[in-house]
Amino acid sequence: MGSAAAQEQAPAGVTLPIYMDNQATSPLDLRVLEAMTPYFTSKFGNAASRNHAFGWEAEQAVETAREQVARLIGANAKEIIFTSGATESDNLAIKGVAEMYHERGNHIITQVTEHKAVLDTCKRLEKYGYRVTYLPVKADGLIDLEDLMRAMDEKTILVTIMAANNEIGVLQPIREIGRLCHEKGVLFHTDAVQAAGKVSFNVNEDNVDLASISAHKIYGPKGVGALYVRRRNPRVQISAQIDGGGHERGMRSGTLNVPGIVGLGKACEIAQEEMKEEGRRLEALRDRLKQKLESELDYVHVNGSMERRLPGNLNMSFVYVEGESLLMGINDVAVSSGSACTSATLEPSYVLKALGLGDDVAHSSIRFGLGRFNTRAEVDYVAAKVVDVVKKLRELSPLYEMVKEGIDLTKIEWQAH
Repeated sequence: MGSAAAQEQAPAGVTLPIYMDNQATSPLDLRVLEAMTPYFTSKFGNAASRNHAFGWEAEQAVETAREQVARLIGANAKEIIFTSGATESDNLAIKGVAEMYHERGNHIITQVTEHKAVLDTCKRLEKYGYRVTYLPVKADGLIDLEDLMRAMDEKTILVTIMAANNEIGVLQPIREIGRLCHEKGVLFHTDAVQAAGKVSFNVNEDNVDLASISAHKIYGPKGVGALYVRRRNPRVQISAQIDGGGHERGMRSGTLNVPGIVGLGKACEIAQEEMKEEGRRLEALRDRLKQKLESELDYVHVNGSMERRLPGNLNMSFVYVEGESLLMGINDVAVSSGSACTSATLEPSYVLKALGLGDDVAHSSIRFGLGRFNTRAEVDYVAAKVVDVVKKLRELSPLYEMVKEGIDLTKIEWQAH
């Protein structure tokens, strides 16, 4: 990766390769690592060992972390359940509510651009006789609240809509969604993985009943997350999906990952303290990247709403360029392409298709995920590199030549030979 040759070409202040895929995962903040380290070594107790100091010490660390997570999202510490990460939290929330409230109804509402952890969980429930409505999104990536209202009926028990999209960074109007749900007596779950710790998110102000959180998206460790479950107005009950020793108030059995939980807590504490300032800095870096790309290249456009968006996310299409070729050309920069990373086939991303983008445009899309440790020098390097590679690839593209000459590609009848 960071070979000597690559290092030589890097301008001052830039170390290659550059990481710009912070929506996929984020590097561990060294302050988080420092908080975790003792719980791997000297403070190794099991938080469920109630009869000696090693267990009490671990339990105390877990409870401190519970408070740190709760404070970040405006919850009560008793409403936080620790899990192995967002996928488990999503599964526990959706299946847990479906099972607990099945006598009240069997209808769940979600949207087509949810994370697979939500979509595949809903698909599983359909096999068990639940009805699921998948709301479409508008061209800007937002759902239409009118669609949501129309979809609700007397059998609706849960609405699950993510706070911020992992691919296009779009922020859904969760406060309004939550209000509509509460008016109808329907529970509202949000996958808040990309939003919590990055933008203002408060479970009470935003009318949220259940929320999924992951540590590794906010500079914490992988393999640990949390589920917020509201305790009053309304009191939400969920059926456990993992049975065992009744840990986490019976909702999630299993020996707690104490070092991971300590790391999640510390990551939440840092995010709460630094979020506003960090958000402004990331927005400025993102807008600088966007401006540089748009000023040097034609036929580029941003996917998803710019007004309602995560500060560090920029998802752009570079039309008449194949995304995979572009990724190879900028192989010293870690970003994601508009092809679904979940499969070996180069299917275009279902999120981008849901916005109404054609396969060719979706395939030419790149997600830049800026984060806490990215610098202005890195942004300038990446912008210059992308511009250079896109221009070179377009020189090889007959389609781009034709468009520049004013030929309407939609009118061409291609001859089969």
